[in-house]
Amino acid sequence: MPRILTQSKAFAMAAPNIAQKAPYALDLAAGDYWWCSCGKSAKQPFCDGSHKGSEFSPTKFTIESDKKVWLCGCKHTAGQPFCDGKHKNL
Repeated sequence: MPRILTQSKAFAMAAPNIAQKAPYALDLAAGDYWWCSCGKSAKQPFCDGSHKGSEFSPTKFTIESDKKVWLCGCKHTAGQPFCDGKHKNL
């Protein structure tokens, strides 16, 4: 019986650009926002459409009431869009 060999292909995701190695501390009003996940936006930390044509897409989030938030600037957080301190290890 012939042996069938298969080749596994590993697909690596593109790494986002690091906009800054610190969070964006912002006072946001209640409403919907789109956080930039690619790191290319000129309107950091918010999306300006610079991700178009890439595998990245913005992360929509809602603020229920006016409050201070810390949005990820390094784009490597596990808790998108909020900073989880991952920038300290980059």
